[in-house]
Amino acid sequence: MKKEKQRLIRRNFEGHLWIISGEIGAGKTVLCASLIKAFEDLGWLISGLRSPAIMEAGKKIGIAVENLSTKEIRQLAVHDYKPDGLEDEPIHWTFDPQVLAWGNQVFAHAVPTDLLVVDEVGPLEMKREQGWVNALPALDSRQYRQAILVMRPKLLAMSQSRWPWASTIEIETVEQVPAITNELMQEWISGK
Repeated sequence: MKKEKQRLIRRNFEGHLWIISGEIGAGKTVLCASLIKAFEDLGWLISGLRSPAIMEAGKKIGIAVENLSTKEIRQLAVHDYKPDGLEDEPIHWTFDPQVLAWGNQVFAHAVPTDLLVVDEVGPLEMKREQGWVNALPALDSRQYRQAILVMRPKLLAMSQSRWPWASTIEIETVEQVPAITNELMQEWISGK
């Protein structure tokens, strides 16, 4: 791994950023996983975190988190219903503070890399300075060839202000994943 990191440091990092956005259940994390696989097939060094849902009987009951460098998976959160009226923007999850700290260590050492993945940034990070706080400076650094940031539509204006060089990819249904993956990879391979 150390040899790979040294090799990467000598590369020119393009610092491209794709922001994948869509509503809950649209397929953001599925698209993220599809793009990760496509870049793995190109032999890219991949770092960051992916956060797949933990499902039970067709219902999302938790959130897992995978370190993409080591493939280690931990449980990040469990569902915690809060009525919308209790807070301006209620967070419907109880997060494990030890897993948050572990994830932030992953992001603290995630760059330089070929592909940086941040799945996902939400109100915790953008409005409360909690959650994956170390992901934000990793994205800001542009020490990657390509980054993928997963985010809900209501935070797009904030993200586009912070990362004006980013391209937004909107997904509405999981059925779009193959076509979007193909289009983005063709653009990347052809040199944009």
